[in-house]
Amino acid sequence: MASSGEAEAVQDQARPHRIGWARLLKRVFDIDLQHCPHCGAGELKIIAAILERPAIEKILTHLGIDPQPPPRGRAREAGQDFPA
Repeated sequence: MASSGEAEAVQDQARPHRIGWARLLKRVFDIDLQHCPHCGAGELKIIAAILERPAIEKILTHLGIDPQPPPRGRAREAGQDFPA
């Protein structure tokens, strides 16, 4: 029987070092891009990636969303805690 330390080492080796983008979006934003939002069964596929800023701005404007990103906040200094 393997010790718990050996079992953890084997599990770490089996786990991928990077999380897939779809799984990461699900974890962070609770957006499931792997299953159809209508039926829940079908798997979604990426058919295009829009990277040109003018096209992105046009789409966001059409949807009624401000195409300008929010201003960047200042970086925290080392040792500074998160606000409560």
